[in-house]
Amino acid sequence: MNIKISGLRSGLNYNDMLNPITGGFIEDIEKKLGCSLAMSDIADYDCDLKLIFIQSGGSENLFLQNKDKLKEPYYLLTNGSNNSLAASLEIMTYITANGKQGEILHGDIDYIAQRITTLAKTEQLKKELAKTVFGVMGRPSDWLIASVPSYEEVTRKLGVTFKDISLDEVKKEYDRAVMVGKDLLPGVFDDAEKTKALKTYAAFKTIAERYGLSGFTVRCFDLLQPLATTGCAGLALLNDDGLTATCEGDIAALITMHIVRLLTGQPSFQANPSRISPSDNTVVLAHCTVPLAMTKDLRLDTHFESGTGVAIKGYLKEQDVTIFRLSADLKHYFVSDGTILKNLDEADLCRTQILVKFQEDVSEILRKPCGNHHIVFYGHHAEEIRRVMDAIIGSDK
Repeated sequence: MNIKISGLRSGLNYNDMLNPITGGFIEDIEKKLGCSLAMSDIADYDCDLKLIFIQSGGSENLFLQNKDKLKEPYYLLTNGSNNSLAASLEIMTYITANGKQGEILHGDIDYIAQRITTLAKTEQLKKELAKTVFGVMGRPSDWLIASVPSYEEVTRKLGVTFKDISLDEVKKEYDRAVMVGKDLLPGVFDDAEKTKALKTYAAFKTIAERYGLSGFTVRCFDLLQPLATTGCAGLALLNDDGLTATCEGDIAALITMHIVRLLTGQPSFQANPSRISPSDNTVVLAHCTVPLAMTKDLRLDTHFESGTGVAIKGYLKEQDVTIFRLSADLKHYFVSDGTILKNLDEADLCRTQILVKFQEDVSEILRKPCGNHHIVFYGHHAEEIRRVMDAIIGSDK
């Protein structure tokens, strides 16, 4: 983490202990963080997180004198000695009264270090999202009546921008695509179907490169007739490549999945909750595409609903996972740690199927759902997700 700190203190000579106290305070934080807090000019924001260290009472007017050099959100660090907390409270009251955002970082060293870590990750995420361009190939599927956010609101809150791309452009790229190696799709399957699936992958990749996309979603069911194949395999391969890609035109799932990638560096599984059992707090999740990198084994199959194309029947590792979904209005989210209990093989579900034991109450999904598709990824990250999402969208999940 690249964290910089600038100090404000009154010119009054409070006592000879001020420097040792504040110096020891910073050293304790650095030890807990495992990194240094670099002292910098007050206008220097070339970092992941900028802290304003309020060292003493009487710093309020110094803040006013320098506020044009400072940027929102204002993170005030204080240990409370020499009336520094009192000054910080006055400054933060001024900040919030003027409609600006900020926070006082104060408490024991463990708490302060935890908040600094969370805020640094949050600011890193904001910067990455501000550089993000998402493609929407076709419009969201007609059944996604609650998963279509306002482009303007997403841009305002997260900085993400969007590029609408017609399915005609996808079809044209498919027609001119040169098929990549069949070894990208392991296993025995119809060669003609593999060829069509890999041409779809090549078409998606070409379009993503053309527009500089960080990710995209596609109205994939509308490709079934003109291309006589599905996007399942192409989406799986692109997620392995590091490009966030979701199906059915689900923009809210795309945002959720990309946040997962930025925070953890992992690909993730976009899945339908197919059965929910509040009695034992388990959920069956299934879909026809999954990043190949997430599987311990796989076979190729047809797309469940249409019986065509190439879908992925993936077998995931029976280990800890996190399940996450952000609502389309960006006001709510669901997140829970969990464990994959087993892979399923049921004829009436999409091809990749897992039974997951949740830690959070699964009935919350039934009472206050954030949408259909949920995002599954390895490891327990729910607490980190909560801290970062609460810092970005607020705590009303």
